Amino acid sequence: MMQTDVAARALAALGHEARLALFRLLVKAGEDGLRVGDLAGHLGMPASTLAHHLKALVDAGLVIQERRGREVINRADYDAMRRMIGFLTAECCTGVTLTRAGAA
Repeated sequence: MMQTDVAARALAALGHEARLALFRLLVKAGEDGLRVGDLAGHLGMPASTLAHHLKALVDAGLVIQERRGREVINRADYDAMRRMIGFLTAECCTGVTLTRAGAA
């Protein structure tokens, strides 16, 4: 089970429009991932901006980067994504008991 602080970091990273678009593109790309240049082309994002957003996703544990010669392949970390979804849905529909302050 994912810890709350790890989930919060991952969700914070996805809380930026550009990073969310980037992560969704990597999820769509599948296990083969995409090169940095391909990501920039799909998103119309300058390389320096893309590098900044990729670093945030890597630091949050959502993206895996693999160097292949001179290229860097980026892939969504599907296990981390599943852990985050599991964290969010772990207690779905289990019920909540409301208590009132001062109730006897």
